[in-house]
Amino acid sequence: MDCHVAEQGNARTLTGLAQQLLEKAPDHMLLAGHSMGARIVLEAVRLAPERIHGVALMDTGYLPRLAGEAGAQEERNRMALLEVAQTQGVLAMAKVWAQGMVHPDRLSDNALMDDILHMFAQKSAHDFERQIHALLNRPDASSVLQALKVPTVMVCGQQDAWSPPAQHVAMQQLSPHSSLDLIADAGHMAPWNSPKPWQKHFAPGYKSASPKSNPSPSLRAQRGNPPHSNRIPD
Repeated sequence: MDCHVAEQGNARTLTGLAQQLLEKAPDHMLLAGHSMGARIVLEAVRLAPERIHGVALMDTGYLPRLAGEAGAQEERNRMALLEVAQTQGVLAMAKVWAQGMVHPDRLSDNALMDDILHMFAQKSAHDFERQIHALLNRPDASSVLQALKVPTVMVCGQQDAWSPPAQHVAMQQLSPHSSLDLIADAGHMAPWNSPKPWQKHFAPGYKSASPKSNPSPSLRAQRGNPPHSNRIPD
């Protein structure tokens, strides 16, 4: 099986990013995504379900931004991070962001933190602003999950405070062909935090995904994925 890590496009909506992904993707594929990347995967499934034969969704969500004060607070929180990125640089913003995304026991792991911070340093505040716009205007993916008819694996760090396990339980209940695996002692950045258990959970979801008509579909991994992805936080 060929495996490709897809560079995220430059659209300002999740649907637009999914369209850009599909334009460069093969006719048949298995799709994996982490966090915002998984939301893009769901939009790709919405747009072209006949081309996608297996899905992995990691540390992510499916609901739109909440209405009222809760949604307004989310926007204020995101915009505060954007202000840091614009005034102090993306690296400074990443150091703040990582405090709530990396498992507390791993914050002192210099090698891990350097890897994650290096990932952020490859992108600009403009990239971050574009992705914030896409996430604040994210669509409801409930109907996509309900319509999934391909093998689907969901993976989440047990200590993910941003996209918590309960959210993934709700996603699994909507998706009839899905399994859910929780990774112990891992936060939102589970693929980096605990790569070995992540890989162990990841592989079984694709064993039966290849359709008879296309026995070797390409695996497309929507950034970010370890070890050196260019993902901006969501």
